[in-house]
Amino acid sequence: MTGPSPGDNLDIKRLRAHHRMMWRIRAFEEQALRGLDDKVVLGAIHPSIGQEAVAAGVTANLAPSDILLSTHRGHGHTLGKGADSTAMMCELLGRVGGNCGGKGGSMHIADFSVGMLGANGVVAANIVIAAGAAHAIKLKREPHVVCCLFGDGAINRGPFLEGLNWAAVFKLPVLFVCEDNGFAATTRTHTMTAGAGAGARARALGLPTFELDGNDVLAVDAATAEAVRAIRAGEGPRFLHARTYRLTGHTGADAATYRSADEVAARRRGEPIGRAAEILGAAGVLSEELAADARAAIEEMRAAYGKALAAPFPPAETAFTDVQDAGDPRREAF
Repeated sequence: MTGPSPGDNLDIKRLRAHHRMMWRIRAFEEQALRGLDDKVVLGAIHPSIGQEAVAAGVTANLAPSDILLSTHRGHGHTLGKGADSTAMMCELLGRVGGNCGGKGGSMHIADFSVGMLGANGVVAANIVIAAGAAHAIKLKREPHVVCCLFGDGAINRGPFLEGLNWAAVFKLPVLFVCEDNGFAATTRTHTMTAGAGAGARARALGLPTFELDGNDVLAVDAATAEAVRAIRAGEGPRFLHARTYRLTGHTGADAATYRSADEVAARRRGEPIGRAAEILGAAGVLSEELAADARAAIEEMRAAYGKALAAPFPPAETAFTDVQDAGDPRREAF
């Protein structure tokens, strides 16, 4: 199965909303990278610059009560699900007011208030967590959908088989989205992947699969809408394989010397925000209006950064709260 075509019935209002969201994602990550340079963001930042169409197109089809699980490259997914940008920036800077009290950082943002169950620094770990969440929803006969995003590197880890198999056997309400940027960290994924890849593996397990251009936000939106509609109808899990490209290195500290400048320049010409702007312009949206979308996003994220810088660090004693202690023998013995 291939992804549905966006068709000729262009919804300008919806595409404009995608354009704004993609700009918000990009502006957030560019500001976060400046925070890394300013040495106020500690630890790694995994940017998704160039991949914004997947985040915007997928999350636009999720209800607030639906559940989202993300990866270590999850700022865009989290923003798209409705998390507050200032709270996210506070989280990256380790400040009070962060989504997780400033204790999770970039790779561990969770915001239950918008259905964001959590980002995850362990590659593929969120796939089996998503299957578990979807199974709970089915047992409780709730109407929600679980959406799990992961990178192409995850398809070569065991939880990919376990999670998809479990979801297919029990017809769970879960959408798996492989955000395929072609690289597993610094290695080209095709050099370490046997067979025909992500979509073929999902189909082999019986999951209806959409193969599509992940830089085309209309295609992502249309495919996700069709998949979510089937899942809500009780037809079981669906798999979306979206091919995209990250324009930066694996982390903010990665110069990405394992690929040529010519390659990146060629892929930059197909990046999703420019493609959406081109369609909107051809449909009559003024360039000034599109520029205003970009300015608003940049101003929002600069303000979020300023508020995060002004926020205090958490008190030292909070290091002992929100700590997992179930199964701790020091507690179980007493």
